Amino acid sequence: MASITKLPSGAYRVQIRRKGRYASETFLRRDDAHRWARQAETRVDQGLAPNKSSVSRLQTFGDLIDLHITDMCEVGKPPRRSKAATLTTLKRDLGKERIGHLDRQKLIDYGKMRADQGAGPVTLGIDIGVIKMIITHAAAVHGLDISPEPVDLARVALKRLGLIGKGTERDRRPTTDELNRLFRCFDDNERLTLPMTRIVKFAVTTAMRLDEICRVEWTDLDVDRRMLLIRDRKNPRNKTGNDQRIPLFAASGFDAWVLVTDQAKELGHARGRIFPYNSRSVGTAFRRACVEVSVKDLHFHDLRHEGTSRLFEAGFAIEQVSLVTGHKDWKMLRRYTHIRPETLHRLAASRAPSPLETRVAE
Repeated sequence: MASITKLPSGAYRVQIRRKGRYASETFLRRDDAHRWARQAETRVDQGLAPNKSSVSRLQTFGDLIDLHITDMCEVGKPPRRSKAATLTTLKRDLGKERIGHLDRQKLIDYGKMRADQGAGPVTLGIDIGVIKMIITHAAAVHGLDISPEPVDLARVALKRLGLIGKGTERDRRPTTDELNRLFRCFDDNERLTLPMTRIVKFAVTTAMRLDEICRVEWTDLDVDRRMLLIRDRKNPRNKTGNDQRIPLFAASGFDAWVLVTDQAKELGHARGRIFPYNSRSVGTAFRRACVEVSVKDLHFHDLRHEGTSRLFEAGFAIEQVSLVTGHKDWKMLRRYTHIRPETLHRLAASRAPSPLETRVAE
């Protein structure tokens, strides 16, 4: 039996001794103490350890989200922008659901609702994955009696319904004419304060992401070796500390080193960020120019595809291209590679004949 004692502070201490187990918790309200005692004794009868009071108070899926965020912040791994946005969406849509009510059908209904709102197969897959992560975290770290199995079943159902799947790989590359039209648009716009032509050329020649371009600093530049250090480069496994040095050269149509030196001349100094601009402002200026000169369905991130493809077209091998793009294997790098077949003529013309071809010619 549980014993409940009122303390001088007005709080209630509850103690249970059952089947050789002992547990004790303190509550501000007597009702909470009784509730925890009943739950604790039930878990002991089931051969499980009693939950801590902090866990027993968790009632909704929103509570589990808050618990996960708190735990990750305590170990120095707070959710970054994309994960934080997903957690915000989940808390808005499912936060009030009781933990025990979040079953397979509820998750399937949620997936259908998100699809109706416009969420694509990849986005919905991420949502379901984060739901499983939240539930698994609560069960593994805090011993909450909750199973991720309904999430797995819901994922199978949503995949069968075509609501979860792989995204369509983009193969959009800008033509030379489209890039020149954009450059003229940027240069002729007297109200534009951003050096958009230089930024776009730099994006193509380095295959860097927009956020990487807008946060590299002059202290990351190795002038003697013409190398640039990109800190905390995006990686699905390592969110921080994934630093990479890339060469600044002129292998893909534009000279990255010249662009950097021109940027220093325009700024009049070499301190702080090399491109000290808001990435959202750069993205907005790019989209507006595309509309103005009728360049359709071109995203700034497509410039990374363009830069990667140009490196291959210049004759670089996979392992050499990865030293610029930061990809860890061919499977990841292939998504950003769309080589134009006509470039093979140039590569064939520049390739030295093999010994076999030489003997045949003789």
